[in-house]
Amino acid sequence: AQWEGYDVMQNKLETTKMLDLEVIPERALGGAQWELVLGMPLIQALEILKRQSDVIRKVHITYSEQPLDVDLVADLVEDGIKLIFDPKCQRLRVIDVYDTRKVSLRYCNKHFCSPEILPTVEQIHNSFGPTLPGEVDQKRQLFNLHFRGLLFTFPLWSSSPRTAELNPEISSFPAADDHRELVLSRVYIFSGSDLNEARAPVFPLECFHGNSHAEKVGVVRDERGDIAGLKVDLMMDDGQHSKLGDARPKIKERIVRFGDSPQTVSLELGAPSKLFYKQEDKMRIHSPPPHPNKSSDYFFNYLTLGLDILFDATTHKAKKFILHTNYPGHYDFNIYHRCLFLVTVPVDKTYAKDDSSATDLTIDSFTKWSDVQEFLTKPTDKPVVLNRSSHTNSSNPFGATHCYGYQNIIFEVMRNNHIATVTIFSR
Repeated sequence: AQWEGYDVMQNKLETTKMLDLEVIPERALGGAQWELVLGMPLIQALEILKRQSDVIRKVHITYSEQPLDVDLVADLVEDGIKLIFDPKCQRLRVIDVYDTRKVSLRYCNKHFCSPEILPTVEQIHNSFGPTLPGEVDQKRQLFNLHFRGLLFTFPLWSSSPRTAELNPEISSFPAADDHRELVLSRVYIFSGSDLNEARAPVFPLECFHGNSHAEKVGVVRDERGDIAGLKVDLMMDDGQHSKLGDARPKIKERIVRFGDSPQTVSLELGAPSKLFYKQEDKMRIHSPPPHPNKSSDYFFNYLTLGLDILFDATTHKAKKFILHTNYPGHYDFNIYHRCLFLVTVPVDKTYAKDDSSATDLTIDSFTKWSDVQEFLTKPTDKPVVLNRSSHTNSSNPFGATHCYGYQNIIFEVMRNNHIATVTIFSR
């Protein structure tokens, strides 16, 4: 796979205190004031790291040019920790402490790995209790020790200083039946009992912080078959769950329509994350001349839903919806949570191939434009080129995107053929 990467942050301080973290099996890794929880959204995890920039000096984000094929990874380079996110749901799947020499680790508030405590197999048994016998991976030359939600790996050539003192000639190759003095090199935290089958768990309630998230977003149509609005399945923590049970978010269906007032939208979806007054519109030149109006249209930005709603400045009615896929390599990456949308559009037979029998086309957050373009546009249609840039920095490291229109929908497409945004406007 072709990889790209960029720094999220890098503090100029050269010396920082070693991270002292608590390991919570099958759940989290955290410090005194913050916690990285399995199932946590990518954006929330990166925000935590930014707030800890005085102690976490450098984070690299790595991703594939084909972003659905390979996990998205946040590498805490100088702390020896990787956060591995599912490429589709963009939630934390595995925590990989790949260099135990760079961090201090605790379990039940007692250190088992620190500059003062050597993390041998024996030490891990003393700290975590009994488990099944460890396994030797001859191919990788590792000794693996499994607990539910945890995997400890020990290089077979490692050993503690005590072993070296007893028998320096064979200290690098301990006996096959005695691995007690091997030294820990790596810890994996995941959900379940098998690292190879680990999946991001259900959205953790402790990650809501009073916000709602979208499980999925669809469209609603009027009697003529035109798109009239959005149907949003909201995930929320209503506080009505049992602390002893398997706490899961509640799902509630909400509908917002073109023509809704800001008050109606707020009643359905809650208060927006931000309110943004429209100052410029790079697509305005392709629209009919507006009525003279000195005031500005304004957006409700629902960042945790991956959704924007545009209101008319004069009528104060919703007239446009924008759905964000949050792909790495896009200008708006790491601003919105991924909107998991499903939009069905009728196929225009004049665009489709002669042998096509399709009448409707379903497009979701993972659809490639190349898979649907032939059904929606003529071969001679040219896209509108959109090149975003900030007011303080005129450069855009990710390059331009292409915008294609079909009926009352605009698809913004990245250079890797993935759809970055879907804009639906009132006819």
